[in-house]
Amino acid sequence: MPIFALAALTAGCSGDFSALDPAGPAAGSVAQLWWVMFAGSVLLFTLVMGLFVLTMLRPGFGSVVSARTWIVSGGLLMPVPILTLLVYYSLFQGERLLPQKDGTVQPLRIEAKARQWEWEFHYLNESSAPSTVNVLHIPAGQPVDVIAVSEDVIHSFWVPRLGGKVDATPGHAAQVRLLADRAGRFGGLCAEYCGRGHAGMRFWVEAHEPEDFAALAEKGFAE
Repeated sequence: MPIFALAALTAGCSGDFSALDPAGPAAGSVAQLWWVMFAGSVLLFTLVMGLFVLTMLRPGFGSVVSARTWIVSGGLLMPVPILTLLVYYSLFQGERLLPQKDGTVQPLRIEAKARQWEWEFHYLNESSAPSTVNVLHIPAGQPVDVIAVSEDVIHSFWVPRLGGKVDATPGHAAQVRLLADRAGRFGGLCAEYCGRGHAGMRFWVEAHEPEDFAALAEKGFAE
């Protein structure tokens, strides 16, 4: 039985829409943050359950400690250092998801325009390339800055295996950076409930080798 449970658990960590199966450095940061948070929660849970088991096995254990000591030790001294480290780590990893201007690589800029219930992509660096609907083409191994906007309600742009998520809000442009380690096909979706067609508001990211991407862009992304 434990073997089947472990198999089910690991199966849930992969797939087209799994943030725990990263295919790029930004998504890798998200996955690493998740595992660190998970480890921190397991540590806190273990400490609390350890005290619980100790008081159950030794009924007089809890009474020798004053209520004030329990509150200060169990409510502050035990969780605060762990939570502080987790907050610091989350801020550190979150900073890595933001577009960085290092001057060495000029990222490709793509506008992701959301509407109920589809995504339209405009390739801002490729003036001759037409827009595509529900399929986003990017070069593998190169940073891509996606500018998310919306024509109607609030949506959320998310490619779990390539980067973090960002809201697409009417009247406001938000930016997120994607980077695919390799060529391939990756699933994307709207992560904000936006109406009755929300569940079907998905798209695909096609990551091509740089030379193939350039050739496809010249042909208008016609395969």
